[in-house]
Amino acid sequence: MKKICMIAVGGTIASVETKEGLRPEITSEEILTYIPEVSKLCQIDAIQLFNIDSTNVYAKHWKALVSCIEENYAAYDGFVVTHGTDTLAYTAAALSYFIQNSRKPIVITGSQVTIAAENTDARDNLLNAFIYAADDRACGVHVIFDNKVILGTRARKSRTKSYNAFSSIDYPQIAIFRNHRLVFYIEEPKPEGNPIFYHDFSARVFVLKMIPGIDPAIFDYLKEHYDAVVLESFGVGGVPYYGDHAFEAEISKWTQEKKVLVVTTQVAHEGSDMEVYAVGQTIKQKLSLIEAFDMTTEAIVTKLMWILGITRDPKEIAEIFYTPVEKDILL
Repeated sequence: MKKICMIAVGGTIASVETKEGLRPEITSEEILTYIPEVSKLCQIDAIQLFNIDSTNVYAKHWKALVSCIEENYAAYDGFVVTHGTDTLAYTAAALSYFIQNSRKPIVITGSQVTIAAENTDARDNLLNAFIYAADDRACGVHVIFDNKVILGTRARKSRTKSYNAFSSIDYPQIAIFRNHRLVFYIEEPKPEGNPIFYHDFSARVFVLKMIPGIDPAIFDYLKEHYDAVVLESFGVGGVPYYGDHAFEAEISKWTQEKKVLVVTTQVAHEGSDMEVYAVGQTIKQKLSLIEAFDMTTEAIVTKLMWILGITRDPKEIAEIFYTPVEKDILL
């Protein structure tokens, strides 16, 4: 029987109704009482790392999660993290970069309805997470939600209320569940050697979503506070020319100061392709910037945080960014 560690961090799955709305208060031990059948599947120890709404999750919580998994890695066959849905995709991407080469499964799950409710997706999601974590074929970081197994670098919350809240962006689902039976579409080879844990990463990454008529002077403010900007452009990617070259000038100054600029798209599927239009091709040929292609914004942000913890050299940053990690970018 496999030994699995469940790490609870809060979220809807652990919430109760209060006068102010849903609030995470159900403990990790209490969560497990809602799926008693799991005791026949694996042995479980529970750790209550946090009990917070996932809106409040950020880099310091990822660091604590990485440390918790590293400290307990040798003692368990797999890990299940119960998490709120709002930032779950960011956490899944972050763990994909901060814990690499893991032969053991690290599963992130949650729910759209509290586990204490009569009609909830929580019990199915959680049971499926343990089924996957106890499977001999499982490895690496994955999101399990609504009977889907999604790579940690490819998950995105695409619906706010429905049970099928998460999508796999521009990459197939790894597996599905049919009545709690795990069916693999892609069997990933288990990595060789030991896992690699990273603890040094930078949170000085900003996402700038472009809107028509945006003022390029925003870069003056960003310079003081951030080392990398992810520019969510329109369509396949480009930079506007509003009768002048102000955007080009600001981006040029940004990159001259050895700060990082990554251009992506606001469109959910099919990625960027800056070579298509002059507004993209011209700026890419002139300036030292990185194009994200088919990466999710969640993966771009957390990958940059990881890379900035390793190096600040622009050439090395680009080389590492374009090196695929868990199928995060398809070049």
